[in-house]
Amino acid sequence: MQTQTLLTEPKTGTIALSKREAVRMLGISAGTVDRLIALKELPVRCWGRRVLIPRSSLESFLRDDHATQTV
Repeated sequence: MQTQTLLTEPKTGTIALSKREAVRMLGISAGTVDRLIALKELPVRCWGRRVLIPRSSLESFLRDDHATQTV
């Protein structure tokens, strides 16, 4: 019997994640990830059309305090 990898966990050892993987890992919407990238709160690396988020960027983002936006 094989064990399945959870969809929310990216491959172990990867140093960068796609936006989709980051969304799943953080449990937030794709729009929120796009907004964080646009505001330069979440650094990314781009290769052509592909946007990769370094794991270290995610870890740094999660360690920092962020002001919540009120509507």
